[in-house]
Amino acid sequence: MGTTKTDGFDFDTNQMAEILKAIGHPARLSILKYLASTPNCICNDIVDVVPLAQPTISRHLTELKKVGLIMGNIKGKNICYCINKRNWLKVKTLIDQINTVIDQNQNCC
Repeated sequence: MGTTKTDGFDFDTNQMAEILKAIGHPARLSILKYLASTPNCICNDIVDVVPLAQPTISRHLTELKKVGLIMGNIKGKNICYCINKRNWLKVKTLIDQINTVIDQNQNCC
């Protein structure tokens, strides 16, 4: 069987690609922005902010949780979500590293 497009890349690169792919959806980006500005919330709070149905938002939350960008704690019948700061720092570090290289290569077209 042939190699997949992720073969040949290290684990960290593949993991970051999955995280960035998850961030790339407008609904997920809106959810992340909302969670970043809210100390904690439940799924129903997000429904009031993101113009999608609750089951659709739940699927997006599942994707964000799968890649480790958010965490959820069950409180009674509700799940409270928050940003996973440790994994968000990995994203920030990668972007900072790319920005540093771009800043150093000012002779690029």
